[in-house]
Amino acid sequence: MEYFDIVDEQGNPTGQTVERKQAHRNNILHRTAHVWIVRRRGNSIQILLQKRCMEKDSFPGCYDISSAGHIPAGVDYIPSALRELREELGLTIDPAQLIDCGLHRHHADEVFHGERFLDNQISKVFLLWLDVDEADITVQKEEIDSVKWFDYAECKQDVINGTIPNCIDVAELEMLEPHFVE
Repeated sequence: MEYFDIVDEQGNPTGQTVERKQAHRNNILHRTAHVWIVRRRGNSIQILLQKRCMEKDSFPGCYDISSAGHIPAGVDYIPSALRELREELGLTIDPAQLIDCGLHRHHADEVFHGERFLDNQISKVFLLWLDVDEADITVQKEEIDSVKWFDYAECKQDVINGTIPNCIDVAELEMLEPHFVE
């Protein structure tokens, strides 16, 4: 079983833990680490998205954050972000490469595979400048179908318009933008 720290509104652990399934059944606040991978191409910014596999317990078949994951009990944001990059994408980086974009509060109330899914999370949002070819990424097949680079501006518009299947929060995308300036 996977356990999470129950956290307060600032993302601080309360000293209590909860099993993953119970957190999502009972709307219990917990933490995640999100890493958005970006690169420059000419005058534009590109963003790497993963396409979630159809067997995922939430948002199957949707485009999502480059790398993201729940933070196990007793673990902090950066070690969790580094672990998810290794597990999901086969990428090992220096922690100093992660740019802290802040905390983002997210709540979802959805139904997947016939079960209600309540996601009540605080996410530490990181930006990672990394120019890597899709072919050089080793995806975790149990979680991810594929990865794809998108033009950032077009991707943001697609998310707003719902023209690609996604589970991306526009407000979180916008947290990256101040870090695009050189």
